[in-house]
Amino acid sequence: MSTSGASCWTLHTRPTLRESRDRHPGAETREPAIARRHTDTPPPIDADEPWMRALHADTGYLLYRLGLRSGQLFNTFLQESGLRLRHYAVLRYLATCEGALQRELSARLGYDPSAIVGLVDDLEKLGFAERRPAPDDRRSRIVVLTEDGRAFLRDTDQAGRQVTDELLIPLAPAERETLHTLLARVAGNGLA
Repeated sequence: MSTSGASCWTLHTRPTLRESRDRHPGAETREPAIARRHTDTPPPIDADEPWMRALHADTGYLLYRLGLRSGQLFNTFLQESGLRLRHYAVLRYLATCEGALQRELSARLGYDPSAIVGLVDDLEKLGFAERRPAPDDRRSRIVVLTEDGRAFLRDTDQAGRQVTDELLIPLAPAERETLHTLLARVAGNGLA
């Protein structure tokens, strides 16, 4: 196995033609190939590269990257509890209502219905949510936030603010407020 010192990629060579034939008689004859496997930290990206300038000119791409980074930071925080951002979103939604049908959670949060089933199962196991008969239709079941779920959300409020602060550290308080206002307006146009 050969590696390049400054690269974040480890190069792995496949067996040579002779090694392959020795192990697998009758196998096809091929030239060695190199596969890339990601190791730890990628090298810093040069923001002056033409391809990077083009990506940074694309607002949609920047929103996508910031969303990924925000999710990574929040999932790292939630890791100790065994939850992920998707669980947290379900809990946050349930905190705003007296219970919701799973199909409502799916529609409101934009998650696949089968994913909602698994998320609610996980939250029930932790005691953060429970399924109850719907008050207006006993055949249906609603998902309700438990007192433990409410306590968990209270405990995570400060950490959530810290994640946001870390993500938005380059912005002044007024700029953060402006960004939030603009994002809320965009999110209200088709995401709600």
